[in-house]
Amino acid sequence: MTVIDKKALIEERVNQGLLGQWYPVAKSVEVKATKPYGAKLLGRKVVLWRDQSGAIRCIEDFCPHRGAPLSYGEVHEGNIGCRYHGVIVDGDGVVKRVPAMPECALEGRKALESFEVTEANDAVFVYIPSVEQPVAPALVLPKELTGDDWAGFLCTSVWETNYRYALDNLADPMHGCYLHSESFTLAFGSKQDLMQLDKTEAGFRVSRVGQVGENFDWTEFEIHPGNMFCFLDIPYPPAAGPGGFMRIVGFTTPIDERTCKVFFWRLRQVSGLARESWRFLYRAQLEENHWNVLEQDRVMLEGMPDDARKREMLYQHDLGVSRVRQLLTRAAKSQIEAELALKVAAE
Repeated sequence: MTVIDKKALIEERVNQGLLGQWYPVAKSVEVKATKPYGAKLLGRKVVLWRDQSGAIRCIEDFCPHRGAPLSYGEVHEGNIGCRYHGVIVDGDGVVKRVPAMPECALEGRKALESFEVTEANDAVFVYIPSVEQPVAPALVLPKELTGDDWAGFLCTSVWETNYRYALDNLADPMHGCYLHSESFTLAFGSKQDLMQLDKTEAGFRVSRVGQVGENFDWTEFEIHPGNMFCFLDIPYPPAAGPGGFMRIVGFTTPIDERTCKVFFWRLRQVSGLARESWRFLYRAQLEENHWNVLEQDRVMLEGMPDDARKREMLYQHDLGVSRVRQLLTRAAKSQIEAELALKVAAE
């Protein structure tokens, strides 16, 4: 009888990334009707393109003939053609045509897994199904991305670190006054404080007890049946133009166990002429400052060893970090148990 190490399976699932989630994989402008876009998500290679209606399709990045990457190929009348031998596959993963051999037995066969896709606020989201949730739920987005009150920009970056460290970083407001102490926006505030964790209707908020509005002083996470995101505020001095603080909405996508891709919407609550002024000022002056801050995070996290969690010594400031990890572990446990139950039922 095979002994199953459920604890190891849970840890592996957390490390790889949860299933049953919508993940942003690209900016909308990067996925075209003329050229395939290759991406990697939870260790899986996928390819995206636009069909003849403009809708984005997503399937495994694997030619069913010999395994060549379809992302190296071309788009033909809304389908994707492999550059190696010309095999054409549609957005459902069905072989449509084998040009080198008419009436080939491969034609008409569903050979590849396809994935649900949606576009929102300049980003492309792909759903990775789970046993518990094989059909994608509606993508839940924060109010800042669903109305007209906020204006901003989406920035993305690939970090050579496990996505868990990126989430830890977002759940840790105390690092702002240290790591970013020389930045344009985060050079202020006390370097001593306590943290407070509060439950919210959709997740939790971690905040500094003795300081508000001086630095990156709080983060709020929302957890929904098909996705998780966070938001936080960066205080802006008057020289930064209209709109008050800058709100950041963040998503983190696992690429593989050593790489992730972060998606940050940088937003201000402005309208009319003030909106145009903010957008111009951001592109002309502020964007570089924010990229410098993001680079400080990236360099720090990439410098940490893969197994840092095994040796770390957490303290009171890590309330948010601990909460994120609990949520990931709980979700992974539920997924693994559902998969094991299905396996037992099949036997």
